Amino acid sequence: MKLAIFDLDETLIAGDSASLWLSFLVRRQLAPADILEREHALMNDYYRGRMDMDAYMTLTLAPIRNWQQRDLAPLVDEFIQQDILPLVYPAARDRLAWHTAQGHERLIISATGEHLVKPIARALGVDHAIGIQLECCDGVYNGRTHGVYSYQQGKLIRLQEWLEQQTRRPSHSYGYSDSLNDLPLLEFVDQAAVINGEERLGRLADERGWERLDWHL
Repeated sequence: MKLAIFDLDETLIAGDSASLWLSFLVRRQLAPADILEREHALMNDYYRGRMDMDAYMTLTLAPIRNWQQRDLAPLVDEFIQQDILPLVYPAARDRLAWHTAQGHERLIISATGEHLVKPIARALGVDHAIGIQLECCDGVYNGRTHGVYSYQQGKLIRLQEWLEQQTRRPSHSYGYSDSLNDLPLLEFVDQAAVINGEERLGRLADERGWERLDWHL
């Protein structure tokens, strides 16, 4: 197996899917408008590499607490069609298609909830996806998470868990990300690529001989 691993936000799409989802919910009057300001403050910490993931997930999952999975799914699909697919980088689609043509397995792994990551992956034709795991009781979201967050070093932990479930190891792996938060993942793969990397990550890419890609809409 050869495996291509993609971050989602600001890597495959020109935006952050969780932030866009909250904006969608506010437009639909399913979340209070002030949630956007509070989420923005937490995202500033994410870009500095010091996100309080517990606080972030508590905030961003509050609007779907007590929602049935079957009721939320059509809303997520509408959101993907309206707000996500128009933001997919054409070069990202090309790279996904290239890996398919080479017979590679493709995996999206993101520090966003799996209620968004998995259907976005399906919409992009990607069979495998890892996101932050959400607790459900009798098919109802309770606003909590479980397991290791797929964030920073946690992405690597969740990846290793996934590989154990696959009962096979990749003979060669590719990794794509825009974020310094994904440094553990980029260091793990055999062939790393930095997408629109900011200055610090760009310097690291140059030092380590990683591919640097500029993707635009």
